[in-house]
Amino acid sequence: MGDRATLPLPTSPYSLSIVLIGVSHPGNLGAVCRSMLNYGFVNLRLVAPNCQADDIEARNRAKHAGRVLDQCTTYATLGEATADASMVIGTSGKREIGAKTNFRHFVYPWELAERVNDFNGHVCLVFGEEGKGMSTEDLAKCDYLVTLPTWEGYPIANLSHAVNACVYELHRYRVINAQGKEAGMPDVVPLERALHPELKQVLLQTVKELAGALPGNDERRQSFQQSLMRSIMRSMPTQGEATRMIGGLLDATTAIQFVEGNETWRSQRRRKISPEEE
Repeated sequence: MGDRATLPLPTSPYSLSIVLIGVSHPGNLGAVCRSMLNYGFVNLRLVAPNCQADDIEARNRAKHAGRVLDQCTTYATLGEATADASMVIGTSGKREIGAKTNFRHFVYPWELAERVNDFNGHVCLVFGEEGKGMSTEDLAKCDYLVTLPTWEGYPIANLSHAVNACVYELHRYRVINAQGKEAGMPDVVPLERALHPELKQVLLQTVKELAGALPGNDERRQSFQQSLMRSIMRSMPTQGEATRMIGGLLDATTAIQFVEGNETWRSQRRRKISPEEE
């Protein structure tokens, strides 16, 4: 489960409930729970389910997301499950052309994330039964509809996959806008990858010193220096990656100087380097 299980859940201006109508496969139910908790959502509502939250297969598929099953609630109708919602959003993979396009007005999951991000209310995101989807009657009760950008030749996704795609986009939007700004979304994988200008100069100077320590003529050294510098900068290293590369390059330079009998390794051997003044 990881060593950060005690982290608080991420927050949003809106509260979200995932609503499953007539879910019939306990494996799907468990997989939905796992996807939800992966992206920091825990409120699950079941409408007339054909399997139970305590089913052993559902528990097994949920893995460490059993808390979602523990606190999920069951309702007889979609109306009851969404009675406290400020916004009800349906989902469908059926994108008919013709007259029904007047009824099925869709947005994509990333558009959903943008639309609800500043919404201060309770959102119910509704999914239909496996193999059937939401009925026309239930779709009519929704404020608008979401569809996945699946290939038109095979547009209907598995229930758990559809839920995963939607909650991923919702959480992705939170990460982009709030990572590192709240306890529930620590800045573990940095979003900002640009190097500080001074660190960049240190890195480039370290490459220059390594190139200068190589045996051979000046053309070979300059060619190596340019190729390595451009390869490194093209990869857009993070601050931490650049710092580790600097340490390794310094060690490599020292080792070459030692092998070549260049006494510079002894007088200038160090773990830190300061950028040259322009």
